[in-house]
Amino acid sequence: MYLIAVSVNHRTADVACREKLSFQEENMTHVHEALFETKSILENVILSTCNRTEVYAVVDQIHTGRYYIQRFLARQFNFEVDDIKTISEVKTEDEAIEHLFRVTAGLDSIVLGETQILGQMRDAFFTAQEAGTTGAIFNELFKQAITFSKKAHHETDIADNTISVSYGAVELAKKMFGKMNKTHALVIGAGEMAELAVLNLKGAGVNHITVINRTLSRAQALADKHGVQVGNWAALGEAIVSADIVISSTSAEQFIITKEMLEMCQSVSKSSQKVMIDIAVPRDIEPEDVSHSELFIYDVDDLKGLVDANLRERQLAAEQIAARIPNEIDKHNEWVRMLGVVPVIRALREKAMQIQQDTMDSICRKLPNMSERERKVISKHTKSIINQMLKDPIKQAKEISDDKHADAKLALFQEIFDLEVEADYKAQAIEKKKSVLKERLLSIET
Repeated sequence: MYLIAVSVNHRTADVACREKLSFQEENMTHVHEALFETKSILENVILSTCNRTEVYAVVDQIHTGRYYIQRFLARQFNFEVDDIKTISEVKTEDEAIEHLFRVTAGLDSIVLGETQILGQMRDAFFTAQEAGTTGAIFNELFKQAITFSKKAHHETDIADNTISVSYGAVELAKKMFGKMNKTHALVIGAGEMAELAVLNLKGAGVNHITVINRTLSRAQALADKHGVQVGNWAALGEAIVSADIVISSTSAEQFIITKEMLEMCQSVSKSSQKVMIDIAVPRDIEPEDVSHSELFIYDVDDLKGLVDANLRERQLAAEQIAARIPNEIDKHNEWVRMLGVVPVIRALREKAMQIQQDTMDSICRKLPNMSERERKVISKHTKSIINQMLKDPIKQAKEISDDKHADAKLALFQEIFDLEVEADYKAQAIEKKKSVLKERLLSIET
């Protein structure tokens, strides 16, 4: 079995392409299940955010696993497989593990060190667990990656003064306007990114902030929480025209700021500056060639250079975190190697302790007049003999895990001690997959 990660991200594809390969949150359980049914996949976790769509999988063969994952993505989003190959990067084994740790710790984000991705990775893992698409490998690995990232953020400065795309948007607006206290900002959306935009705008000194969302109750809740105004979705066009700063972050699948609205902005005023920042994926602002010299439109890709310029301290912290990842990879690989040894050691211990118990039962039958204290003394000493006899064989079994001929040597070890050992990981994973798919089929039929 092998680890593989297939990623479409801000380095491999532009925002126009990434927004076409974004899964809807409410469909993620079904998406996990659909991939799990695919040939070669033994475990899988799918991460889909505004800036990346990634598939992590345990596969029986690297080449077939990579092909079926890329084919899965192509079919899900109506792409050609060759197009997916062009815009994705594939990492295997240690590189795949390193990629997972870097992504989870925020080292691979557009905004270096952002903390939002940690929660998104955790949610992706939990969704996969609930869908039954994780097993021994990913249950261990993803917990390790999440724990590592939490600790890294706590022990370094990378999470200080949290910087997100919303922060970058406000920093961009500050460069345009200088003093922000006299500006009117419009935030479109009511999710986490929109709330961060409101907080960053207030932190920058903006006193006049309006929130608009398609669902009025959510906009009202956000406005009440932070003491800002709420607008009506029906008056979105007018609100855009009147605002100096527009930050849009919705989950809409269609453009909400159309070319007609942009033309309205250009016709109303030819002198005052207006900056519109689209931090949504898929984008909220319809692409348009703007002739108005005072109207500036940016998307998430435009923010990258600006934000990176403010991240020197974070880069130092990121280097410290990155330096710790190889040790985490070694720890995981050691754990995986022990997967084959632990059942053998367990079987050896169980057989030895059964012999000890059988011996004690025989002694008790032949010496029925023993006191309770005498029974305890004899039991203690016979267990001590067993443990001393097991010490060296167990040590040898653990050392076998690092040998390139580990499978053959473990098989010989089992034969020598005549051990009945439970099935190995791959056999268990295949059986689990069959069981999950069978249960799913039965539930559909009923």
